[in-house]
Amino acid sequence: MHHELQVVADSDAVAGTAAAFVARLAQACVQAHGRFTFAVSGGHTPWAMFARLAHEHVPWEHAAVFQVDERVAPDSDLDRNLTHRRESLGAAPAEVIAMPVNDADLDAAAAAHGRSLPERFDLVHLGLGPDGHTASLVPRDPVLEVSDRLVALTAPYMGHQRMTLTYPALARAQQVLWLITGADKREPLSRLVAGDRSIPAGRVEAAASLVLADAAAADQGPRRAGAQSPAGP
Repeated sequence: MHHELQVVADSDAVAGTAAAFVARLAQACVQAHGRFTFAVSGGHTPWAMFARLAHEHVPWEHAAVFQVDERVAPDSDLDRNLTHRRESLGAAPAEVIAMPVNDADLDAAAAAHGRSLPERFDLVHLGLGPDGHTASLVPRDPVLEVSDRLVALTAPYMGHQRMTLTYPALARAQQVLWLITGADKREPLSRLVAGDRSIPAGRVEAAASLVLADAAAADQGPRRAGAQSPAGP
């Protein structure tokens, strides 16, 4: 998959640029087909993006926000991505579709959740780990080979089992937006944009991919004055 790489100065610039991109795309999708379907990964980077989205015009009343992945943990647990997602959205009237990680039968719940997903996502946000993982698709986990389900469970990772969208689900994205910050992402970022399928992130397929990275992750100096922002949708 071809990745459009856009390098900005720092993590704050990543958040601001991403928020503007999401707002433009949301407006275009609602105008085109009345709804904006947006799947968001966990982690700190999207929190900053959502904080900036509060200052953008986003038609949240026509938006459905899905989870890319979630830890198996109780409701309101601080380890839950959903807890932070609701805090980030604040009073925005978006529909939030949570992964059913508290069901007694997690396998059945994952299968049912997969059947409820839309045929396409207008936008999927992804991050990138220092080990090359994205979503909760981590190296050597059997979930990497799941091809017959849209949602699956992982082996325990960093203290938690996870529920995650699989590669077939991510392939429903019309647009992927990667937010990548920090010097510890230099190697996996270079491998991602080179199309290295030996890392989990390198196996993601989608209709289009924009990678927003800060200078530290891209191993570049500060962004040049006058450099272009990503094109709108």
